[in-house]
Amino acid sequence: MDLRDIMNADAVRFSSHTSCKKRLLQEISEQASSVYGLNSQEVLSALTERERLGSTGVGRGVAIPHARFSGLDRVYGFFTRLEKPVDFDSMDREPVDLIFTILAPEKEGAEHLKALALVSRTFRSESTCAKLRSNTDASTLYALLTQLDTIQAA
Repeated sequence: MDLRDIMNADAVRFSSHTSCKKRLLQEISEQASSVYGLNSQEVLSALTERERLGSTGVGRGVAIPHARFSGLDRVYGFFTRLEKPVDFDSMDREPVDLIFTILAPEKEGAEHLKALALVSRTFRSESTCAKLRSNTDASTLYALLTQLDTIQAA
């Protein structure tokens, strides 16, 4: 599995106006609707419910919101790069500006875990995060993510 398996170029965006975690999750839900045709309210509900269990802010400015719910036929991914970091209740209490969201079918636990592991490995690299932070163009961000992912898998 690589990032191209779970996302397309339309699933990457740069946001200069997101001001809080709640609004970020709403924007991701709207993106899920426009890019993949998913129900934005269902996505928002699933992501919000998962965040209630504990923050998916993993530290160093990175968050990996994820949720499983019925009605999906595969794993979907989205990447958001924020101009200004927002509080995400992260483990290290630092605000986040790199967000990779994963939505998975309720009954596909193995694929969900594979996607989480892939994204975690990708964002563990400080140089990867620095390259993403230095770009604002969505197509460039997508190229960086998919190129880096391919290099790391080799």
